[in-house]
Amino acid sequence: MPSRTTLALAVVLVLAVGGVAAYDLGYLSGSDYDRTTVTVVDDADGDTLATVDVRIADTFEKRYTGLSDTGSLDTDEGMLFVHDAEGDHAYVMRDMAFPIDIVFIDANGTITAIHHAPLEEQDDDLTRYRGTGKYVLEVPYDYTTDYGIEVGDTVEIADRETSEE
Repeated sequence: MPSRTTLALAVVLVLAVGGVAAYDLGYLSGSDYDRTTVTVVDDADGDTLATVDVRIADTFEKRYTGLSDTGSLDTDEGMLFVHDAEGDHAYVMRDMAFPIDIVFIDANGTITAIHHAPLEEQDDDLTRYRGTGKYVLEVPYDYTTDYGIEVGDTVEIADRETSEE
């Protein structure tokens, strides 16, 4: 019969291997991201078009990784990329498991560009989705079409001011 020490070591080993596997499979990814809610408002009538729960990518490492460690998104889930300053940015579908919409937002919260980004066939020549903004919102593919979100609509970010710094 195994000793208590042997059993304890076996349990620790199983937990460690399980933790590594869970991280590699993406079950633990995103745990170090802050979260908030963004609301998209129709520019014409002020009606709420959509509300999205987002992880915030506000460091270079988080922006570079983006959603590539994510297996899928729920309908009203996404990622909000926060840049240090408003400017021209380009996003690619590096190591993505699913297609997305990429929404560029200026410092005042106005949507400046929307791209529908399908999965890429290979990593060599990735399509560069360009736009101007301080923020970029990534949501499930065709989300913007399904909810009537258009260039000129406004994005309100909970717990964060969307104004020129």
